[in-house]
Amino acid sequence: MARRRLAAVAALGLALAPLAARADAVIADLSSHQIGITTGFNGASVVLFGATDGPADVIAVVRGPERELTVWRKGKVAGVWTNAEAETFTNAPSFYAIAASRPLDEILSRASAALHRVGIENLRFEPRATTTPERAALFADALVAAQQRAGLFAVTTGRIAFLGERLFRTTLTFPANVPTGSYLVEVFLVRDKEIVGAQTTPLVVSKVGVDAAVYEFAHRRALAYGAIAVVMAVMAGWLASLPFRNA
Repeated sequence: MARRRLAAVAALGLALAPLAARADAVIADLSSHQIGITTGFNGASVVLFGATDGPADVIAVVRGPERELTVWRKGKVAGVWTNAEAETFTNAPSFYAIAASRPLDEILSRASAALHRVGIENLRFEPRATTTPERAALFADALVAAQQRAGLFAVTTGRIAFLGERLFRTTLTFPANVPTGSYLVEVFLVRDKEIVGAQTTPLVVSKVGVDAAVYEFAHRRALAYGAIAVVMAVMAGWLASLPFRNA
């Protein structure tokens, strides 16, 4: 661990040299570019660290791969509450988190936040089917609320800490139910409430070990996986019934 930290500091020191010749520059990296999900996985954290070319604010945004998500709205049908309406969005991020060196409304203009989709309120969800803006907004709010309850959309803004005027770091946390896929960690350099520099760093969340083998088999050979699952369920039921047969 000590060697890794020393290597990271050395790499950051080497990267600082070109910053003097670049205007509005920011560099950043992660302590790890991969999160491996194994049996018993209960979440993970990754350290984001970097440097700026001078005094400035920094914002970090973590975006999970976009997916098609459906939101249901309950209603009474024949006196029974059930899923009555639905709206499907084609570009919903599977994960979204944000961290900043100061409160967002103090360091970033609304126009710049909207342009770069900084903040959950600036995410743009696209309905798969044609609908009214009012209906789309209603279901989009429901989607955000559901993702927040699942811990996949951050409710609060994380804190980026500065070490001096140029070095910064923050810890990015991921819950146990974090979706797999290729993530993007966007780091924005902010001055006078405008984004003047940015860098994007990749992060991969994937299953590893036995879990990965089972997951790949289930998706590539769905029919065989289903048949094996049925056979195992029948065998489990048969074995469970043996003690009662001997009674």
